[in-house]
Amino acid sequence: MTLSPTQTRKLALGVTAGVAVVIVIPVLNLLPKTSAVYVSDFYLNLFGKYLALAILALGMDLLWGYAGILSLGQAVFLGLGGYTMGMHLMQQMVGQGKYGENIPDFMVWNQIKELPFHWKPFDSFPNTVLGILLVPTCFALVFGFLTFRTRIRGVYVSILTQALAFATWLLFNRNEMALGGTNGLTDYKMLLGFSLLSPATQRGLYVVTALTLVFALLACMLLVRSKFGQILRAVRDAETRLRFSGYSTTGYKVAAFSIAALLAGVAGALYVPQVGIITPNQIGVLPSLEVVVWVAVGGRGTLFGAVLGAIVVNAARSYLTAKYPELWPFVLGGLFVGVVLLFPRGLVGLPNQAAKWLERFRTFMEVWRAGTIGAGPHAR
Repeated sequence: MTLSPTQTRKLALGVTAGVAVVIVIPVLNLLPKTSAVYVSDFYLNLFGKYLALAILALGMDLLWGYAGILSLGQAVFLGLGGYTMGMHLMQQMVGQGKYGENIPDFMVWNQIKELPFHWKPFDSFPNTVLGILLVPTCFALVFGFLTFRTRIRGVYVSILTQALAFATWLLFNRNEMALGGTNGLTDYKMLLGFSLLSPATQRGLYVVTALTLVFALLACMLLVRSKFGQILRAVRDAETRLRFSGYSTTGYKVAAFSIAALLAGVAGALYVPQVGIITPNQIGVLPSLEVVVWVAVGGRGTLFGAVLGAIVVNAARSYLTAKYPELWPFVLGGLFVGVVLLFPRGLVGLPNQAAKWLERFRTFMEVWRAGTIGAGPHAR
């Protein structure tokens, strides 16, 4: 496969960014704290969280940017992966809680006598990994098939997925689910025998998250360059014409929906041990809408833009919610409106857009200097 000069530059930039994210940042964390380029444990953990969310944004970009399916419920799949990992982590400290019971402490408060059946498979780590991969994917497979086989599309898919997010949020808030209710699952201590409070464990989690993001990005790049990716773009641009050409678009849309859910589930599983909590508030309507903003700000249909948007917007959120918490909802809404109206290609497309604006300005100045505007048609 021959790459154009532009593609070569993008690939070189991507490789450089990947090396910096996977290798350089953890190495800077190992430097003495007096070093000018030392990265503290706090910021390493924070950046690891951004990278996990970038995996979620990648799936959203594949679904929205390439297949044209605007899902407003992607946080549901993040939650399924996150709760699966959370159940495993909670079982690692059974017997070490305040009450010394063989069930998590919150179950004692809720008068639950024994471990619910849906917790038991996630006692072992291999089963948990399998659950992280299969639970969100299979749920998306069934939901996507029931949705797309009836040819529901466009804004109706958005409404349906938003209803799914709201219903899931309500369901996970109920104590009858034995998932911690509104408090969620928290207070994790160990993962595979390693303390989650240890900087070395957090550094390891960061590296695993960064490598997963790089792998997911490369896999998505291969996918969108394949015939599958071409058909997804055709679904986005002219689905009716594609169906008249003999293609059944349902299978491709279900596949894209399931892949995006898989990436969201993996993101949730990597997010939870780094943040230390998963609650229903992270799987509702608002978190799902924020994913759309990340992709729009970074650049829809570019993959790199989704990663960049997730990191930039979440970094801005961390800063503003710490300094000016009351401003964040206005900034988030303003970002989306501003991008849609002024920068439709997002941050990734900003250099090209700036070059076009500059070219138009130069043309205007040349015409003005030539006297076309100054003289005008009635100057004589």
